[in-house]
Order: sequence, then structure tokens, then C-alpha cells
Amino acid sequence: MSTGRDRAPGGGRERSQRQLRVGELIRHALVDALARDDLRDPGLADVSITVTEVRVSPDLRNATAFVMPLGGVKMEETVDALNRAAPFLRRLVGQAVTMRYLPALSFVADTAFEQSQRIDDLLRSPAVARDLDGPRSDDGTADGA
Repeated sequence: MSTGRDRAPGGGRERSQRQLRVGELIRHALVDALARDDLRDPGLADVSITVTEVRVSPDLRNATAFVMPLGGVKMEETVDALNRAAPFLRRLVGQAVTMRYLPALSFVADTAFEQSQRIDDLLRSPAVARDLDGPRSDDGTADGA
């Protein structure tokens, strides 16, 4: 059974093993490049960045990296700075990964953490908790038990 993260964005076909493998190689190379702190962009100064996932297009020509700065602060500025530094980061990835064609990099803010927090808050809300408990009978047990 495949998970939602294995599917292409927009409900398309599942991503191939090759796409997943190349995405993971690029993710590791990006993490290493960002950890070395080779970037001189002022928007990336003293910002710790997490690369959560890299999705590669079926033709392996484009790669989208989902990133999140530590603590989620200055999200837009960090993503803009990474997109400005994308050609430089692509060159660093090319030095670390051997591929015939190196994909063009683009960076997007990862909102999965915000979505999971919103779902968690909804599940903990009193209205949902009341619905999950179900109706009670006179002796304190749930009806139908």
C-alpha cells in the first residue's frame, strides 16, 4: 500500500523508485551543502534549515525541495533566499551526486507540520471529543457496548 507522500502532487501517478531514489540523493547532498554553511546570502545567515523532502519530476529535469527553517521563523525570507541561491546549490549538489542531467532546483516551504498541528488541534477539540465518546446510557456505558 502506498502512502500519500509517494504520490505525485495533484493526485497523479505514483512516483517511481528511481524518482524516490534520486530525490533522496539530492536531499542528502542539499543537507550536506547547507550544513557546511557555504552560502553568503544575508537571508540565510544564522538560519538552520531542514530539508524534509525532495520531489523529482518524472523526466528527472526538475526537483522541488521542501524546506523549513528551524522553529518556522522567517519562512518566506528563507525560501526566497534559497531560490536565489538555487544555481549555486545546484552546482554543489552536482559535485556530490553523479547524474547525467542534474535537475533544476526550486525551494518551497513545507507546510506539513502546520497541517498536522491543525488536525491534532481539531481532534483534541471538545466537539470532536464529545462525538468520539458517543451517547451514554443510564449505567455510564456507551450504547451498543
